[in-house]
Amino acid sequence: MSIAVPPPQTELVSGLDAPLSVLHPDGSRQESEILDEHLADVDETALTDLYVDMSIVRRVDQEAFALTRQGKLVLWPPLLGQEAAQVGSGRALRETDFVFGSYREHALAVLRGVGFAGFLGVWEGLTFSGWDPHAHHLATPQIIIGAQTLHATGYAMATRMDGADDVAVAYLGDGATSEGDVNEAMVFASTFRVPVVFFCQNNHYAISEPVRVQSDFPLALRPTGFGIPALRVDGNDVLAVHAATRIALARARSGGGPTFIEAVTYRMGPHTTTDDPTRYRRDEEVADWREKDPILRLERHLEKIGARTDRIREEAQVRCDAMARELRDAVMTAEAPESATMFDHVYTRQTARLERQRAEHLAFVDSIEEGA
Repeated sequence: MSIAVPPPQTELVSGLDAPLSVLHPDGSRQESEILDEHLADVDETALTDLYVDMSIVRRVDQEAFALTRQGKLVLWPPLLGQEAAQVGSGRALRETDFVFGSYREHALAVLRGVGFAGFLGVWEGLTFSGWDPHAHHLATPQIIIGAQTLHATGYAMATRMDGADDVAVAYLGDGATSEGDVNEAMVFASTFRVPVVFFCQNNHYAISEPVRVQSDFPLALRPTGFGIPALRVDGNDVLAVHAATRIALARARSGGGPTFIEAVTYRMGPHTTTDDPTRYRRDEEVADWREKDPILRLERHLEKIGARTDRIREEAQVRCDAMARELRDAVMTAEAPESATMFDHVYTRQTARLERQRAEHLAFVDSIEEGA
């Protein structure tokens, strides 16, 4: 028996045939009917800031990766290659927009000013959390795949009920689009016209499985089933990402509801530092994507518009070195907190059950010390 498959709702998707782009890999600029008007104020200074931001984020990622090899961090999920997707979108937000990420959105933590002591505590195995979410309008890392989309949708619903025009942004990976939580979040977001942006970084691999295993079609088609419009952009083009995010934010603030952004990028490194990507992908594929490097692409563009790239690189190097020293100092001087702090901040208010568990834990610790 054959099953008739309805045609995709292409009218809800921009960039379906090819991801929307502004910068070619060689740094040259191309016109985009959809994106250009949202980049009118991005001058050389703004481009320089984006370049420095991406350089800092990459250096932080490299330092953290190295620290795992030195035994200072337990684990690290690299974002190498995804700098444009995170910085381009992150710099489009305002401070009061609330970000809900997974475990690879290190750039957002850097951009939001999270101190390294809190930022790296989880990856050192010293804490279950890391920072005060409300102080930075940034939720702590979510390990459960896709769960943050529900949190973002709920927060956005509450924001609208309060009469504010802030937006919640949920960052997710390509694999998360197959999770029930994500689909439930999109149902609520669409039904109640929630001011939330679903920002999918399609880095081509859900751990070791290529994206084609879960979908023969662009992921940007999935939200159209819920009536959510989507923008499919080149995730290695920081300007394309920046413009797309601005479009989605404006739509959310004006009462237009949710938008789904698929940023087509590539995870250059392993899934985490315990992963060996050579077992499931070819060197030729990695080499091809290396030519699309987001930082190199912007540097080439700066050269083409006559910017002093030597000075820009020098500024970026100075900032990167300072950030690297701060990061390493935070890791080297970190101390493990008292074990009983695991019971802090589990709930807004302590419960009788939690107090009982704390007391039992302290009694256990005392018994060990007495036995020693």
